[in-house]
Amino acid sequence: MNDSFRTDAVVIGAGVVGLAVARALALAGHEVVILEKNDRFGAETSARNSEVIHAGIYYTKGSLKAQLCVEGRDRLYAFCESHGVPFKKLGKLIVATHAGQSHQLELIQQRAASNGVTDLKPLTTAEVLALEPEVAAHEGLFSPSTGIVDSHHYMLALLGDAEVAGASLARNAKVTAIAREKDCFCVSVLSAADRITLHAHTVVNSGGLWAPKIASLVDGLESRFVPETHLAKGNYVTLTTKNPFRHLIYPVPEPGGLGVHLTIDMADAGRFGPNIEWLSIHDPAAIDYSVSPQLTEIFAPRIAEYWPNVTPGMLAPGYSGVRPKIGGPQNPNADFRIDGPAMHGVAGLINLFGIESPGLTASLAIAERVKGLLAHA
Repeated sequence: MNDSFRTDAVVIGAGVVGLAVARALALAGHEVVILEKNDRFGAETSARNSEVIHAGIYYTKGSLKAQLCVEGRDRLYAFCESHGVPFKKLGKLIVATHAGQSHQLELIQQRAASNGVTDLKPLTTAEVLALEPEVAAHEGLFSPSTGIVDSHHYMLALLGDAEVAGASLARNAKVTAIAREKDCFCVSVLSAADRITLHAHTVVNSGGLWAPKIASLVDGLESRFVPETHLAKGNYVTLTTKNPFRHLIYPVPEPGGLGVHLTIDMADAGRFGPNIEWLSIHDPAAIDYSVSPQLTEIFAPRIAEYWPNVTPGMLAPGYSGVRPKIGGPQNPNADFRIDGPAMHGVAGLINLFGIESPGLTASLAIAERVKGLLAHA
């Protein structure tokens, strides 16, 4: 069967950002079709993260990550309150484990303030111990606006809003071509044994790991506007004993990530990670998400720098996720890219590249940015 349909907008990818974008466009009055190649939404990057609501502390001043994280954090907390999405504003400790890291804490606080995050509180050794008796630290910073969220319930709420506003989700729908025809796109979709063509004025590529491959399908988009994605795997190990912590615990950051830190899930269980493992492959279909049992031995001494009581026997292999980085090992902290027509010259097309952390936190702000770009196109 080969059917053809018309719609205002097609959003490719039903991860947390794609769902937020679809919701924003639908609420603005657009007829929206969301295309998801998997049999369920949020099955890849959105299902394999720490579920942390970031405060906006670490990012370069003026970057999209800094702007959209801070804006998105406030929007996300408000959304959770209004939609009954489970969340906890636990706060987090950033710890310097020795005097040589004190200057890094100062720089973190300065950068946070430049991003509008002014609620960080410096802590002495005694104050850290008062908050977390098992943490060994020379000093620390406390971020009260950091929290956690039930990401699946959040995505359900986004999809619910979008569908109430008239959007529809097509699962098992793989995009095979995106052609141009006069004033619209012709999006070819393979769904089961059916081939479907969607005619739409707007296409938003929110494909996550697959975003560059999807962009390469767009007729008329020059290859120089399609970045190479570098896949950075992050592995987590879980705490098998009762979690003794009340807050998230982070060491000072490392290149490409935030170090092997403690996060807590909605059931109060503890987990540590991620590390940074740059994959040699560029095909998301070839990703191996397994976690090596050896990581418990590798992680334990790193965790022991701030939690001396940990032993490898208290840890178990957990899960992994892969970040769609566009900077590679030489520029591991590359910014988000939200490429609209002013960037690439293709009317009605928005490409989202490098949407990794803090993409979950920033999702509602990213959606507003995309809606604004399309409104002024």
